[in-house]
Amino acid sequence: MSPAKQDDSWPPARPEDGCALVTGGSGAIGSATVKALAADGWPVVVHYGRGAERAQAVVEAVQAAGGTAVAISADLADPAAPEQLLKDAVEALGPVRVLVNNAGITRDNLAMQISDEDWDAVIDVDLSAAFRLIRPALKTMIRARWGRVINVSSVIGLKTNPGQANYAAAKAGLLGLTRSVAAEVGRRGVTVNAVAPGFIESEMTEGLIEGLIDHIPARRAGRPEEVAATIQFLASPEASYVTGSTLVVDGGLGA
Repeated sequence: MSPAKQDDSWPPARPEDGCALVTGGSGAIGSATVKALAADGWPVVVHYGRGAERAQAVVEAVQAAGGTAVAISADLADPAAPEQLLKDAVEALGPVRVLVNNAGITRDNLAMQISDEDWDAVIDVDLSAAFRLIRPALKTMIRARWGRVINVSSVIGLKTNPGQANYAAAKAGLLGLTRSVAAEVGRRGVTVNAVAPGFIESEMTEGLIEGLIDHIPARRAGRPEEVAATIQFLASPEASYVTGSTLVVDGGLGA
């Protein structure tokens, strides 16, 4: 069997139309990602579940820097919300060419004390919503033969942490979802990757990092901008041969 003919153009040109969609775009990693993608010229949809003021502040920061952004609210725990969010994004800024599944919540407890409600809440937002966004988004990406899906997982999906069975299951599930979808669409010019942040300065990790610094080889917490830079690379044309991968941004915690 002869090898498939290769396109000699590199990096592959990205579509001139379309936008990036970042879920949880008003949080620490999300807002840094929005700004990084906007700096690369992407119009960006800033999704938020709550905190309209913070989302609008991110939009205004992008606009002040000369970029384009809009904020759209959606409750990702609602099974119908992800697809509607995608439709709203398309109506606002055009086809979604870059999808960053960053939204996440925690409901920490020991496994034997996690309620069905807390289990379902974390799985719905952290894992199922990502799938429900990926499924319709792939259709336009495949037609364009260009697309980027980046799932924000966590080192907790790779490394055990007592008291986070629901969160660990969701984040590990994202890694499996990433690999499976990447294998399905790789020949269509669509890449699917994951980023696994360690302890990053944010509201979610506030109060947790201080006692863990000695266990991190880098001896500090990560910055949201460092995760955003990784996502920015995976969204770029230059990352066209990276798919099905998980890039760990943890200061050596998992080394």
